[in-house]
Amino acid sequence: MADKILIVEDELHIARMIRLELEREGYLCSCAHDGEAGLEAALSGEYDLVLLDIMLPKLDGLTVLQRLRQRSEVRVIMLTALGEIDDRVKGLDLGADDYLTKPFAMRELVARVRAALRHRASAGEETELSAGELRADRLAFRAFYGKEELTLTRKEFELLVFFMEHPDVVCSREQILREVWGYDYVGDTNLIDVYIRYLRTKIDDRFGVHYFRTVRGLGYAFGTGHE
Repeated sequence: MADKILIVEDELHIARMIRLELEREGYLCSCAHDGEAGLEAALSGEYDLVLLDIMLPKLDGLTVLQRLRQRSEVRVIMLTALGEIDDRVKGLDLGADDYLTKPFAMRELVARVRAALRHRASAGEETELSAGELRADRLAFRAFYGKEELTLTRKEFELLVFFMEHPDVVCSREQILREVWGYDYVGDTNLIDVYIRYLRTKIDDRFGVHYFRTVRGLGYAFGTGHE
């Protein structure tokens, strides 16, 4: 069955262009043109992915995301204007899986959508990973340190799983973007630094361990949690 995508965008011509492109790729799409309608539709449980603009009437996109995350883990890609760096960071903090900056190429949009929908553990994969006291259940999208469950966004969880699958391997930012975000990213790779900082705050700093290591000039490596 085709994945269903909700497009929450108040500029009708942009929403129509996105819908046509995604339907051409085989996705089933619906549109909402204000924040209230978008939130109601997103909470219906009918959609596999939400494309959510930030600048919306009635409720802005960040408010929609915040309320949505209280009740749903549906994947969300934020659509942001070029200069809205603070909004992008805030969106990631609130649980967005990715963001796309306007204006964007439709080919990149399709790649981001494909990547966001692709990260699901198949039935044949080992479902639980462990490194010291750290555990991640890929099917349940849950992670624990000892007996304490970690509060991670979906993208934080996927990044953690990537590192747990590559212990003691130095991974470049470009490799991480390609493997976790699922596309060849051209431009600012600081997105990776932001997410590593999130994981360090929630794991290393919180529990006094050292899983994530910066390798100057090369990227990052993941260890057992000990020096």
